[in-house]
Amino acid sequence: MGWQLKKTVVMVGMMGAGKTAVGRALAARLAVPFLDSDAEIEAAANMTIPEIFSRDGEAFFRTKESQVIERLLESERCILSTGGGAFMAEGNRAMISEKGVAVWLDAGLDLLWQRVRHKTTRPLLRTPNPKATLTDLYQARVPVYALADLRVDVSPKFSIEDTVDRVIEVLKTRPDVLEEAA
Repeated sequence: MGWQLKKTVVMVGMMGAGKTAVGRALAARLAVPFLDSDAEIEAAANMTIPEIFSRDGEAFFRTKESQVIERLLESERCILSTGGGAFMAEGNRAMISEKGVAVWLDAGLDLLWQRVRHKTTRPLLRTPNPKATLTDLYQARVPVYALADLRVDVSPKFSIEDTVDRVIEVLKTRPDVLEEAA
């Protein structure tokens, strides 16, 4: 069965929730482009996200992130993965809901820790106690992620493809976003 994507689907959630992996698989399933705001920022800056944080600081990065998200939302309909902090900015939330639809991949803290604890590419976790930092971020961000248009539970028992199935099911509740192709 084919689907027509009518609005860009923006994957939001914590680092390690699966925004990129699930987003990439969802884009393939729907035969639409997949874009990653962090990758687009890195390409534009010719630097990695950790390098941008180190050289220019988080505030600079967040400004560039908003500009990139706005540009991507105005391009073709796609699946867009955002960085974990992107949805925290009220302006980004409004822009995403106006021009697309936010899908929160809601993963529990234990699963997130299992997925990110050995990664060195997370600038916000470069602290003396990264698990405590992740816990603090999680507690601060979950109430904001709960403002997303749609929510999908992420569980360790679900494969990427299972999670894509779940995302499609919630997207089908929004005929302004996804409909069966004729």
